[in-house]
Amino acid sequence: RRDYQYLYKDGEDFVFMDTQDYDQVHVPAATVGDAENFLLENINVNIAMHEGTPLYIKMPASVVMEITYTGPGLQGDRSTGGTKPATVETGYQIQVPLFLETGTKVKVDTRTGEYLGRVND
Repeated sequence: RRDYQYLYKDGEDFVFMDTQDYDQVHVPAATVGDAENFLLENINVNIAMHEGTPLYIKMPASVVMEITYTGPGLQGDRSTGGTKPATVETGYQIQVPLFLETGTKVKVDTRTGEYLGRVND
C-alpha cells in the first residue's frame, strides 16, 4: 500500500501519482469503483498494489465538495430536518438540508455518500 495523489481521468482509466517517487499509475474504472464519485483533483488516496497491478483504492473517510447544483434554498427550513437532492462537483448526487444553496461546500462521507455537514471557508 502506498499513498497516491489523483491527477485526472484518461478515458476509462484514472491516473494517480505516487507521492514518494512521482511515478504515475493508471487504475481501471472497475478497480476505482464507487470511489469515482468522490475523486477530486489532487486528493490523496491509498492504493494497494500487487506486482504492479492496483487491487483497490482506500479513500479518506470524508471529503469536502462544492455543491454545483441544487434547488433554491428555503430560509425558514433550518431545523425541520427535510432534505433535497444536490449535485456535487464530481456529478454525484447527495441529499442535503433544505437551506443549503449552490456554491456551498459540504463534507461528504466517502463510504456511504451521506452529507456530514457544511464547511465554512
